[in-house]
Amino acid sequence: MNSRRSWVIFGIGVFAYLVAVTQRTTIGVAGVAATERFHSSASVLSTLAVVQLMVYAAMQIPVGVLIDRIGSRVLMAVGTALMVIGQVTVAFAPTIGIAIVGRILVGVGDATVFTSLMRLVNSWFRGRIVPQLSQWIGNIGQLGQVLSSIPFALLLHQAGWTVAFLSAASLSVVALVGILAAIADRPVGSTEGPRPATWADSMRQLRISLARPGTQLGFWSHFVTQSSGTVYSLMWGLPFMVYAIGIDPAEASGLLIVSVLAGLVSGPILGLLTARFPLRRSNLVLGIVGMMAVVWTVVLLWPGTPPDWLIIVLLVAIGVGGPGSLIGFDFARTFNPLHSLGSANGIVNVGGFLASFVMMFLIGVVLDLEDTTGAGPGSLYAFDHFRWAFAVQYVIIGAGVGFLLHARRRTRRRLKQDEGIDVAPLWVALVDAWRRRGDRTAQ
Repeated sequence: MNSRRSWVIFGIGVFAYLVAVTQRTTIGVAGVAATERFHSSASVLSTLAVVQLMVYAAMQIPVGVLIDRIGSRVLMAVGTALMVIGQVTVAFAPTIGIAIVGRILVGVGDATVFTSLMRLVNSWFRGRIVPQLSQWIGNIGQLGQVLSSIPFALLLHQAGWTVAFLSAASLSVVALVGILAAIADRPVGSTEGPRPATWADSMRQLRISLARPGTQLGFWSHFVTQSSGTVYSLMWGLPFMVYAIGIDPAEASGLLIVSVLAGLVSGPILGLLTARFPLRRSNLVLGIVGMMAVVWTVVLLWPGTPPDWLIIVLLVAIGVGGPGSLIGFDFARTFNPLHSLGSANGIVNVGGFLASFVMMFLIGVVLDLEDTTGAGPGSLYAFDHFRWAFAVQYVIIGAGVGFLLHARRRTRRRLKQDEGIDVAPLWVALVDAWRRRGDRTAQ
């Protein structure tokens, strides 16, 4: 555990995930180009990303079960190969239908990498470093968005659609070689226990994981924190900045990096806080959601066109949501045994992507409903149209917060029954801490 080989596997796995994020986010950067290439409406165009995320979300639980049954290495290799095929299909797609088939393959492949890597970390590492490594996986992986926002965007602008997507596919070829050469599922002599012997055992293990309140708390934590940033970076952020705000397309692509940098800064901090205050992780989640809600409200209610600095603040806020969503996997880790962690992580990872594709599609529908002129992208993506379209987030994420609070109550009740740990509300804990500090000062 925590050996030199552990770090080699971690490095190769993180590179594979970085490449997977690159493949996932290329369509967001190519949103304007896709509109011109396929001559599609906003709702049809959103299908490119929505279908990919639907497939990704739908695959998470099967992938989690397969991880516990056959291991991470095989799944990561197969998934990375599928991403190569998918991006090549998109590169040569003559119609929106063929491009959607390609993005489905990308979604299936992408679905295998992150959950497999999280399982590998828990097999090869032990101790308080695990939640910090989970944050670093998310943070380094999000650099894939930088690759899609700058090199890929430049290739798309200068060399065209086909060359750009073929270049992206080549990165997955490199990742595939690394996976086959170096990844192993567990150390020699591991005490994890045997894998499920039959599919019936796997399904029973899945049902037990799904029934645990801690797994459900992880699901809703992921649901409410990850989705806003995914919707923005993967689909609607670029059209919003280019047409509604009036930012140059190249500059807008570069601005997407701000959310990545925000995640890189906030991720390690959240990892330390998660390890230091394990009983207050849900408060971190709710604080992040509240921050994003405040910033979105200011942006959408701004009289006239919001200034560039406010858009940067928005990107920072939703960027923190990315590492915030990884707290959900820490709930899965602490409330599930290691032999069923793949299934639990798969359940959690459905959350944010389920919220994302629902919001992504509804935003496209609202934009089409608001655009009564049909005069082109400038009319379709008017700022007033985006005010109503982005307001969809309040409904979806608000519902998620309600379910999160319900799951938290059940989790704390179970924690008290099983371990005798009574978690008081945050305000009560803060008042008690203040009183104890006052008593020490008086002495």
